[in-house]
Amino acid sequence: MKKLLLLGIILCTFGCKKYVVSFEQPTNMKLDNLKLEVFLDKKKIQDLNLKATNALPTYETIGLSVSDEGKHLFEVKTKDTTFSYTISYPEERYVLVTAFLKNNGKVHIGILKQPYKFRLQ
Repeated sequence: MKKLLLLGIILCTFGCKKYVVSFEQPTNMKLDNLKLEVFLDKKKIQDLNLKATNALPTYETIGLSVSDEGKHLFEVKTKDTTFSYTISYPEERYVLVTAFLKNNGKVHIGILKQPYKFRLQ
């Protein structure tokens, strides 16, 4: 039984393909409780509420599983706008998503993609 459990852990550790997505919690209080809907390949993954802070931004990290290598469609929907990005796996496994408010009052979602982990503080 122990060998079977150990084999399962090893397969999950090395066999699971996933994106690591970090959502930056905003410092602008106007973005407090902003609801984000996260989609991967047109499939809804998670709902997320941003919590604004007056201090340094914090990050909420989630793992999104993918079935194969190649390009995937990553979408973030806010209020009435959907932001779509193409992400290549495994070249862009780590994704940082940031919401900010433009001068005209509209919300914009920015994204940073890279193959190695971010150093978030």
